[in-house]
Amino acid sequence: MTPFDTNRWTGIEGAALLAGAAGVLFQQPPLLLVAGLGVAFTAYAWFTDAPEPTLTVTRELSETAPDTGTDVHVTVTVRNVGDGALTDLRLIDGVPPALEVTDGSARLGTALRPGKSATFSYTVEAVRGEHTWDPLRAVVRSPSAETERSAERSPETATVLRCAPSLDATADLPLRGLTTQYTGRVATNVAGDGLEFYSTREYRRGDPLNRIDWNRRARTGKMATLEFREERAATVVLLVDARTESYVAPEEGEQNAVERGVDAATRAFSSLLDSGDRVGVAALSPHECWLSPGTGSDHRVRARRLFATNSALAPTPTDEAYFPIVAIRRLRRRLPADAQVLFFSPLADDFAVTAARRLDAYGHLVTVVSPDATVDDTPGHRLSRVERENRLARLRRAGVRVVDWGERPLATELARAGRRWSR
Repeated sequence: MTPFDTNRWTGIEGAALLAGAAGVLFQQPPLLLVAGLGVAFTAYAWFTDAPEPTLTVTRELSETAPDTGTDVHVTVTVRNVGDGALTDLRLIDGVPPALEVTDGSARLGTALRPGKSATFSYTVEAVRGEHTWDPLRAVVRSPSAETERSAERSPETATVLRCAPSLDATADLPLRGLTTQYTGRVATNVAGDGLEFYSTREYRRGDPLNRIDWNRRARTGKMATLEFREERAATVVLLVDARTESYVAPEEGEQNAVERGVDAATRAFSSLLDSGDRVGVAALSPHECWLSPGTGSDHRVRARRLFATNSALAPTPTDEAYFPIVAIRRLRRRLPADAQVLFFSPLADDFAVTAARRLDAYGHLVTVVSPDATVDDTPGHRLSRVERENRLARLRRAGVRVVDWGERPLATELARAGRRWSR
């Protein structure tokens, strides 16, 4: 790589000439000495060049598939396999943007003789997703620091950290009326087997004895059979709003709304699956993300892999083009007719409201779980908070259920919302 000037010694030539001219004009030997030193430094800068770095890199992780929140120690070893000494070497490791260095430093300044190596280490906190390290960047300067070269070096094999969510269950989710023919926990308006009393009917030969209304028999002498409200399973699609507009956070460094939504979706998936419901996953994102509703342990494994590695649910936004109207149409074609939607969105713009209302209008009952990423520390932030509150109100007026998820645990917000909806 061609070296470039750092301009560290810019102006020393002019200073040397000025000192020399002043020394001759005023007959001052010290100024002539200063001028000579300036010429010497200029020659030193001109005739030294930054060497080409010839390096090998080894990077090791203490764990490659940790749980979320685990500290992962990264050790990087760089060896000088060239013939020349690197007297001023700066190393910057390519830490994935979604990972935060919690201990140590991913940078090192050192000097390396031929055949020698340098090692540095740091710690990152594992977050959900698949994270690939970028190449290590090496910057080499000449002894005078007048020129420098920059190069990128990678290990022989890519460094990848895969962190899958645990799929811990959250509180029971408030599902709505669309159900399947399978037994579950959603109460219906259909009489049959269940726990909640629904009605009575005339006795028919063969009705089980434990369903006979013996109180009526004692009062009137007539036989009647008890009917209970039938409980069935639901088909639910967990839809995560992972558009670039949704990657908002109250403050820099805090968990953004997409990450909160994905975390909530992973817990909701486990809770629904444990309840016998059919669950699927989708995302509003430039990247493809679709898992058809299903049940069983194999389906749980597929969902865990999707939440961990699908690029649509990445912790950081993408700059790829996205056409939301087309995406909604494609999602509509995929949704089963009896599916209801749990939509995880911060409602950062009006399109999120449009998407929720449109899916609800197409017959897929929608419940919005909205992580609040707004603050009120500046006029602009207060305006964003008011706009979000207006979007919440518009959804409620349209008959869409909304869980406004602030700083409290999601289970607490779900319980509050469930009490409000049952009134």
